[in-house]
Amino acid sequence: MKLSPYFYDLRSAYQAELDDLVSDSEGNDVLRKRLAEKRNEMAFLVQMMELAPEMVAVVFHRGFRFTKPAALEHLLGLPVNELPDWHSLTHAVALEPWAMSLAQTVLREPQGARFLTVAAGLEYLQQHARLAPAAASHGDGDAEGDDEDAAEHDDDFDALSADDAIEPHNSRTREEASSNWLADVGFDRKD
Repeated sequence: MKLSPYFYDLRSAYQAELDDLVSDSEGNDVLRKRLAEKRNEMAFLVQMMELAPEMVAVVFHRGFRFTKPAALEHLLGLPVNELPDWHSLTHAVALEPWAMSLAQTVLREPQGARFLTVAAGLEYLQQHARLAPAAASHGDGDAEGDDEDAAEHDDDFDALSADDAIEPHNSRTREEASSNWLADVGFDRKD
């Protein structure tokens, strides 16, 4: 599976967002509680779908069932301007019953159908992160460059697993990922 630059960049931001929700400052597992809070804020969160899709997509964490993985793997290789809308994926992805009302809220928005496609792609990546290391490579280029990219990013991709959302590596890793992500979107580091 090859990732488009769009999904390649978003996957680590999505994982960092999940990591931030996993535990509180005392190390207690609060993922379910925090996801429930975010889900209750969906009407507000839809305003951020285009600017920070990873921050909204976590609302759908574990909300998709992937019935045709090949369709998702194809989707993950598409450039952002070629992503299909949600309705064209219903043969390959199903929503969990609890996620249907959230999806309806999203679909009322102008870019909602495209956002649900992105959310499904990010969740697929998160759930299937232990796929072959080649999944970490992205974009087009010469074979030698692709091999170097894959080798360079294998460690990053291997670090993302479904288990990480439940038992992340440690608080320092989550903190660093969070700081990096915030810096990437324009916030100053706390250092």
